[in-house]
Amino acid sequence: MSGTDEDAFRIIASSPEGVLQSELWKILGVDSRKCSRIVKKLLDSNRVERVEYRQDGIKTFRLIARKGPADPYCLLAGDELIPCIACDEDCTIETCNDLLDWMYQLAISDAEESSSVSEKTE
Repeated sequence: MSGTDEDAFRIIASSPEGVLQSELWKILGVDSRKCSRIVKKLLDSNRVERVEYRQDGIKTFRLIARKGPADPYCLLAGDELIPCIACDEDCTIETCNDLLDWMYQLAISDAEESSSVSEKTE
């Protein structure tokens, strides 16, 4: 995809409610025809969805970014998997001891990794 396609996707993804196609071409600084081609590429690659929308009686489309799969490495602290994946407890994030322990482990493993890198460079 071209830089303009990526720019369009970033703009769409930055707005949780999506962006109107009739506004996107103005934001990108391209004509509506080029914007339609960009949107088609994003639709064909399944990165966005398009929902019909009426604004002042005029039909346009709301473009909404599709969420991609989660990065599995974000679920690990060192070699430990985030405890929430298999958890069936009804708790809150702020008071979950298992999650807090996991977060501390993540901080410790990051600190250890940083110190070992700095020791190698000295």
